[in-house]
Amino acid sequence: MTRIASEALIERLIDWGVDTIFGLPGDGINGIMEGLRRHRDRIRFVLVRHEEAAAFMATGYAKATGRLGVCLATSGPGGIHLLNGLYDAKLDHVPVLAITGMQETSVLGTDYQQEVRLEHLYADLADYNQMISNPAQLPGLVDIAVRTAMARRGVAHLTFPNDLQIADADADPWAHVAPARPPETTPHYLSAPGTPRTEDLQRAADVLNAARRPALLVGAGALHARAEVTEVADVLGAPVIKTLPGKAVIEDDSPLTTGGLGLLGTKPSEELIDDIDTLFMVGTNFPYTAHMPKAGTVRVVQLEADPIRAGRRIPTEVPMVGDAKEGLRALLPLLRRNDNRAHLGKYRKAMDQWRENMKALQSPDRDPIAPQYLMGVIDDLADDDAILTCDSGTVATWAARHWTIRGDRQFYLSGNLATMAPGLPYAVAMQHAFPGRQVIAYIGDGGFAMLMAEFLTAVQHDLPIKVVVNNNNSLGQILWEQMVLGYPEHGVRYPEPFTDFSAWARACRAHGAKVTKAVDVESAVRTALSHNGPALVDVDVNPDEPPMPGKVSYEQATKFAQAFLKGQPRRVSIASTLFKDRIQQLGE
Repeated sequence: MTRIASEALIERLIDWGVDTIFGLPGDGINGIMEGLRRHRDRIRFVLVRHEEAAAFMATGYAKATGRLGVCLATSGPGGIHLLNGLYDAKLDHVPVLAITGMQETSVLGTDYQQEVRLEHLYADLADYNQMISNPAQLPGLVDIAVRTAMARRGVAHLTFPNDLQIADADADPWAHVAPARPPETTPHYLSAPGTPRTEDLQRAADVLNAARRPALLVGAGALHARAEVTEVADVLGAPVIKTLPGKAVIEDDSPLTTGGLGLLGTKPSEELIDDIDTLFMVGTNFPYTAHMPKAGTVRVVQLEADPIRAGRRIPTEVPMVGDAKEGLRALLPLLRRNDNRAHLGKYRKAMDQWRENMKALQSPDRDPIAPQYLMGVIDDLADDDAILTCDSGTVATWAARHWTIRGDRQFYLSGNLATMAPGLPYAVAMQHAFPGRQVIAYIGDGGFAMLMAEFLTAVQHDLPIKVVVNNNNSLGQILWEQMVLGYPEHGVRYPEPFTDFSAWARACRAHGAKVTKAVDVESAVRTALSHNGPALVDVDVNPDEPPMPGKVSYEQATKFAQAFLKGQPRRVSIASTLFKDRIQQLGE
């Protein structure tokens, strides 16, 4: 049997340690599918229902494992469908390789059916973007693509014309003198040195040692540096603020943290950011500058893996380039212990009060069901090493505030792209990567409906993911954003009655339960978590529960009131919900 060029592609990916490819076949990649079939004992192909989901799965796989995620789509529309999931990888800086098909080389440029020049379409997206034009380029181009995705923490793209996919793997019809073959047999990735320059470390230490009211702002780039972040914070007496993608950097019940920052963050973090004299940013390029200190009011040190991003968000006195874990280890011997715990104690006390307020909102006595209660039940019942995936929208607020990082728990969502629909594909990919761990997808009804077919993918691959649908029968986040702009809501609620997604789960031959009363939430979630297989719980929650910012500004309150005055259609129900929230926080 002739060895085809697609085998050279697949074999080189196997050499790189790739064990899983997420994708959807098509006539533009039949040769690649044959290459996968011939090596099916060494690499797994996960058949999905939508190419967007394949890209999300590759992104989720990369986020959770730190390894290369790989997705595959056919030419034309298949490659187009990958884009949203791949932009999630690009904006959250995770390594993903996208492989797409392309029409035969003899018809390119003739407006052939499904002829889309994907290498042009991907020009803004991909850090490496190449159409294969000769089998002799393989496996050299694979090496460059993988190394680029890993080094630049982004997307690489290879598009492969289908006539070349089935060509002889050793063909070189033009007899090139030096085809792009790699020099070594087994490829490997050489990471850049992770320790900042000595002089930068000393400058950083000088600034941090002089701080009287410091704080750390840590992000996803520090997820692997929990011990080092904790030790630095303790030495400096500095509270730790966490970005949402960096929620799992340290435990939520740690006395060192004030939780998140921004619209989904906490009041103590908002107050802290206005009180500090020094900010140490570690593993984050936090984009929401409205929630950062005003330029020139604080001294700033940043430890960032990418020299392009170092110092980008706020005037930075000492930008350092390096890995969070290695950089903090090198910095620690230069830091002096701050024995004055007043600053840290002030925000520890504020955070204790915040946690009490959030706990008060997890009331089982509310009707309709409070979404905070639903998330609180999941938090109480989930394993200490559970992985929670989340969609964008109001669900992100409830997860940010009521999903507690403890033990080896993890939390993943679309950070910078903030797209809807990745929660379910993420869960599928992460259950593949970690078959022995509990993986829970916490999703809104809007996001679930977009890619709900992937629940059937989980069933057919026998993946025991648990899906909890926070069903408010609306596009909740947009609803509240309209009101904060001073506009009464419009076009954001679906017609009643609420959709029953549990029927879809049962149609897929999985466990499905519908919950409409708070008294049934705990038993339904407990049953789903203990079920030996895929399970879905669809919970009707209060559609008028607002995801209020941790600290409401005067402008936000004014605009909110204007929406009421202009004729907000459900103002009575919303006002009643806000009143109940306040009463419970004060203690019924």
